[in-house]
Amino acid sequence: MKHDRSLHSRAGRVGPSRPKRSMSVQQALEWAFRVEHAQLELPEPPDPEREQGFGFGLEYVLLQRAILGCKVDGGQYKIGSYVHEDAEVIAATVAGMPDHLGGKRMAIRVAELARAGLTPDWMPGAVPRCVPVDIKRNRHGDRAVSTVVGTERVLVKGKWRSVEVRACPVMFRPDASQIEAARRAYQVWCEALGWIRDGLTASRLLRDVELTATQPKTQPWLTPQTRR
Repeated sequence: MKHDRSLHSRAGRVGPSRPKRSMSVQQALEWAFRVEHAQLELPEPPDPEREQGFGFGLEYVLLQRAILGCKVDGGQYKIGSYVHEDAEVIAATVAGMPDHLGGKRMAIRVAELARAGLTPDWMPGAVPRCVPVDIKRNRHGDRAVSTVVGTERVLVKGKWRSVEVRACPVMFRPDASQIEAARRAYQVWCEALGWIRDGLTASRLLRDVELTATQPKTQPWLTPQTRR
């Protein structure tokens, strides 16, 4: 029997690997949750009455890969409910957010923002402004509401009269504490993204995605003028 060397050569040949897609950690999160529709599976508290729990972590992904012993290739386009394995790894990493960065609450926040393609609102350009506490609107326009704070005796056309002294209560909006809270929350989100990027880089579990060092600015509200 003649041996088909060409068939043997084709069977043993390994195809060229596809180049990895370079992404920042924010781009990778948006790809995983917005494009691939990865689900954030958070572990539930242990329940002795239930034999089987829900959710998986990074250990689950590793275990399944070890069982398969190969890479699941979903092709260029999504088929049905297939989620790229790199997206599942990213979602599993987010689910393991440590408590000092906000734990489950921050994990949900990161996933929601990524799914919507948004960045936390750090209130760009916000400065405290003095505004009336209340405004009355009518057909003539807007008018600040004033309150009586006392009375005074004044001489009007040779007669003493009592008149009301009115003042307009004001407040600062947004106040400094609101701006500070929004920007502090933004910085914690940046720290969470840094933790995710470092974890994914150290694990070396991503097969088709390569994370770059690009990170969102930690203090985008600082300008050269404000740094002086």
